[in-house]
Amino acid sequence: MSEVTRILAAANSGKPQAVDQLLPQVYAELRRLAAAKLAQEKSGQTLDATGLVHEAYLRLAGDQHFANRRHFFAAAAEAMRRILVENARQKHRQKRGGQRNRMDVDLNALAAPEKDERLLALDEALDRFMALEPDKAELVKLRTFVGLSLDAAAEMLGISPSTADRWWSYARAWLRAEIGGKKST
Repeated sequence: MSEVTRILAAANSGKPQAVDQLLPQVYAELRRLAAAKLAQEKSGQTLDATGLVHEAYLRLAGDQHFANRRHFFAAAAEAMRRILVENARQKHRQKRGGQRNRMDVDLNALAAPEKDERLLALDEALDRFMALEPDKAELVKLRTFVGLSLDAAAEMLGISPSTADRWWSYARAWLRAEIGGKKST
């Protein structure tokens, strides 16, 4: 049993000091994963890796119970996904300027709306995929929103690397077709 799983079991049994022990155990890994994900985002992002980890941890530290390390990191992937999607949606709201163009635009800012739109399209398609293929959707979340390698995600899901590779190929093709079909209509 890993140290994280032991701490989660203690927290689930009602020991409040266990929650205080969890963050130091998972912080470095969560921060590394968040930094890898945010490195793919546009420059000038208002959310940094530390902020993303803290926001995700605050969402996770509530009344939720986690069975093990895998369950915790799957929930962290989902929390990071929701935070990034909410951040993208905020940028599109009219009260924040919506679709207005800025006067002091640089090249990085020109690319931002497309990236936000792609993230929102991926989120919508991933929700539909989750209803059809929940295990494969978990793999997508771990790879895309947490930044795990295929082997690390396979280990986290308890599947073989070859199964993960097949699932990843299928999921990418399905999502690409779903997002591509939406753009053409």
